[in-house]
Formats: sequence, C-alpha cells, structure tokens
Amino acid sequence: MARKKKELPLLENITITDVAAEGKAIARVDNLVVFVPYVVPGDVVDLQVKRKKHNYAEAEAVRIHQYSDKRATPFCTHYGVCGGCQWQCLAYPEQLRYKQKQVVDNLTRIGKVELPEISPILGSELTEGYRNKLEYTFSNKRWLTREEVAQNVVYEQMNAVGFHIPGAFDKVLAIDKCWLQDDISNRIRNAVRDYAYEHGYTFINLRTHEGMLRNIIVRTSTTGQLMIILVAQVHGDAEMEKFHEILAYVGDTFPEITSLLYVVNNKVNDSIGDLEVHTFRGEDHIFEEMEGLRFKVGPKSFYQTNSRQAYRLYQVAREFAGLTGKELVYDLYTGTGTIANFVSRQARQVIGIEYVPEAIEDARVNSEINGIGNTLFFAGDMKDILTRDFIREHGRPDVIITDPPRAGMHPDVVDVILQAEPERIVYVSCNPATQARDLQLLDTKYRVTHVQPVDMFPHTYHVENVVRLEKR
Repeated sequence: MARKKKELPLLENITITDVAAEGKAIARVDNLVVFVPYVVPGDVVDLQVKRKKHNYAEAEAVRIHQYSDKRATPFCTHYGVCGGCQWQCLAYPEQLRYKQKQVVDNLTRIGKVELPEISPILGSELTEGYRNKLEYTFSNKRWLTREEVAQNVVYEQMNAVGFHIPGAFDKVLAIDKCWLQDDISNRIRNAVRDYAYEHGYTFINLRTHEGMLRNIIVRTSTTGQLMIILVAQVHGDAEMEKFHEILAYVGDTFPEITSLLYVVNNKVNDSIGDLEVHTFRGEDHIFEEMEGLRFKVGPKSFYQTNSRQAYRLYQVAREFAGLTGKELVYDLYTGTGTIANFVSRQARQVIGIEYVPEAIEDARVNSEINGIGNTLFFAGDMKDILTRDFIREHGRPDVIITDPPRAGMHPDVVDVILQAEPERIVYVSCNPATQARDLQLLDTKYRVTHVQPVDMFPHTYHVENVVRLEKR
C-alpha cells in the first residue's frame, strides 16, 4: 500500500522579518524558521509550506495581504521564473543595507575577530545592464510557466533560447528581454533565434544530445567592443556549411560585432574550456581599459563581470595595499593578472600565482601590452606553488593580495602566508563567510584594520568584501 503523503500546513497572516544569507527572506512562526523566496521584510503573507524539517521550513508565498514599504516593483517579465535577480522586489537602498548586514554578521559571528568600523558599502552606479558577459542556452524543450500551462498555450515548436531553470537541467526558459546586459545582447540573441526558426536549425536536446545549436555567449566591454561566440554540435561538411551560414547572418546583421567566434562542441557537456575557438570574423579578443591600462579578454578569459564596479574594487585593494614603490607584492589567485598589473606601477615587483595556465598566459600578455616589466606569473595549484622554497627563491613579500574563489583559501595556503609574515594582507572575497573563517586563522598574527564591502551584483544577494590586515 502506497504511503500517504503528509499534508503540509498553510501559515496565514505571517510577517516577513529578515533576509537570509542565500537571498531568501525569513519568517518566524513559533520556534520554526521559515525561508521564503521573492518576498521582503515587512510583507504580510500566507505561506504554503513546501518542505519541513525539525526547526526550519521552506515555503512559498501564496497570498500577500500587505506590501512592505521596502518593496520595489520587479521590472523584468521573467522575474521569479528564471531564478536570477531574486531581489528585484527589494528597493536598491535596502539591498545594500542587507548586503552590509551580511558582511557584518559573517565577520562577527564566524570570524569572531576584533573589527574596526566597517565602511558603508559601495553601491553600483548601474543596477541594470551591468554585466559584461552572459551565456544563453539553446534547447528543444521549452520551460512553460504556470500561467502558460494554465492557459493551455500551444506553441508551433517547443524550442527556446535562454536560461536553464534551477533544478531542471534539460529545460530552458525562453528569454525575450534580459536586463543584466546591454540591450545589444537581447537583439543579437533574438535575431539568432528567429533566423534559426525560419531556416530550420535544430536546437540541442539536453538529454539525448541530438540537435545543432547549443550556446551563444555575449561579451561586451567599456571600450565599446563586442564579442559573440556561437557554439554548435556539427557533424559533416553539410552541417558545417549551415553553421557558417548563420554565423555570416549574425556578422552581416550586426556590424558592431568586433569579434565573431565559433566553437564546435560534439561533447555531452557544454563546457568549451578544452575546445578550440575559431575566428569567423574580426579579432579573437576584445579589450577592457582601466586608468589607461588595456586588458586583453579572450573567449575563455576570466574578467570580473561588472567592469565598472571591478575598477572600484581594484581601487580599494590598491589603496589598502598601501604601496610606495618599494614593495614586493604577491598576488594570489591572480586570474588573468588584472589586479597584479593594476597595482604594478606602485610596486617594486608583483608576483602572480594562478591555477589555470591559460589565465597566466593572458596575464603575461596583459603585462606585455601595457609595457609592464616588473611582473612574474606562475601557474599551478596555490598550495603546491606557494611554499617556503618558493618564498626563499623569490623573496619574502611585503604585501600579499589574495582573491580566492568562493571556497576561500586552503589551510596550507594560510599557513604559508603566516610563515611569510608580510607587513600587510589585502583579502578580496566574493564570499564573506569563508573570508571570515580565514580571518580567524590569520588572527594569530594579524589584526583587521579596514573593511570595505562592494556591490558587484545588484538584485542578487552576492556581495564582495575587501579587508586589510596588518601584522601585529
């Protein structure tokens, strides 16, 4: 006999009280903490519990009795479905307030170190169209919204170009207009979609891996340059000719494209890191600029996705480094060497270390392009490269700048930093929780003297944070 599914409760007239670390809002009902997406503190709602554990639950707001004065009206028609921009319903000044609170809470509760007064967060001048890179997916299985299902909408075909739905890897939400990037991104994506429909191009089936068109990547820059990368599964000369036809259409229709590239991906997954990128028209790169420095950005290059805020972030890092021109600087997790090259004019020498060999090649090219001769770059796993022997060979750093991934620094890396004993450490983080953990490990020899949060991603819960540590 089938086990009867437990009926989950409806909670009525509940006031939302706070925001959680992962962007969901919080309500408290008796001793139960309830996490709810797409509502804001001050809303009074009815909540349908979807999942319940001993002391917490996840729920969905099914009715709003009273709207909070902290609310904003979401401006995107795809809001609440595509999974991005969760905080469009929260006024931007309130977003900044909660991001500041997230930094304070993490450093206080997890780090448990002595802190100075934390500087007010630097908000983003652009809250729409701020991203310089977006990737869209083609799929022959369009995700239908609740409204479309309820209205029995019938489409001539079920193809879509857009974003993966969270939790449904083979379904893609058809995007008409995304506000994250300059509108040229929407116009190119929609033009490719329409041309593909009219000329019978097949879209990939993400389960069976049949079909041709797979992805389109759009990269813009503050210099006005534009890169398009079209990715397809291609078998034989006839399909390659058809692929070239749609590339020619894109190039002819959008002469503003300065780098039109393509990738043949016949693998099961979408990653192109191990595949050759071909130039169809124009250059194989675009450039970003900061303070007269030019940074080459290729199809596989990492570059901070909010260019204007990246500049402010790097300015903070350079200021916290306190360079006079005499210092040896180690730039850990250097990526394509953006920070290393950015601070090089104020340092005696900068040594950058990064796991990805291709990124290190980009870093060296960027030094060469800008006539910078006081940088050295090394590729390899940080915990294997940054050793006592490495420091003996290259010199004890006066300043270490570290910008690790979300997981933070490996304990071995923290140990070597403590042994190296630089005068100052500048810790740039995209995850204040793991940053706080690492600060606690560094606390034996270092004290935190400056903290500066920076908002890189408006309408999301993500926040960057820069901390300056000085040797005790």
